[in-house]
Amino acid sequence: MSATDGASDPGDAPSVFEQVGGHATFDRLVRRFYEGVAADPVLKPMYPEDDMEGAIWRLTAFLEQYWGGPGTYSQQRGHPRLRMRHNPFHVNPDARDRWLGHMRVAVDDLQLPPLHEAALWDYLERAAFAMVNTFEETP
Repeated sequence: MSATDGASDPGDAPSVFEQVGGHATFDRLVRRFYEGVAADPVLKPMYPEDDMEGAIWRLTAFLEQYWGGPGTYSQQRGHPRLRMRHNPFHVNPDARDRWLGHMRVAVDDLQLPPLHEAALWDYLERAAFAMVNTFEETP
């Protein structure tokens, strides 16, 4: 409540990050997602074996920041520049669909309230489509 007019201050509302359970929820989401990636013959080669924990940290920190959590991602890595960071990888519709398939399993595992689930999935789906950078088959 504002001290002057009794109206609610939107800054007082908990972020989606807080509403869905904070770091623990995003860590669970990303770790479950990467379980699928680790077994995927198309996606696994895009992630260096010795940097899987780094990939987990980057995606977790990015999603936490996006949904109102700490700004650690930008503090440590700068602007997300998602398209630029994914450009070196062969992200075709097959890779996108595999990514979305593993993410769908991870999102479903969270059993979020429907409104939060829909918002999260909408964002992830739009982001995945935006990362496609080729329509060529996998090399």
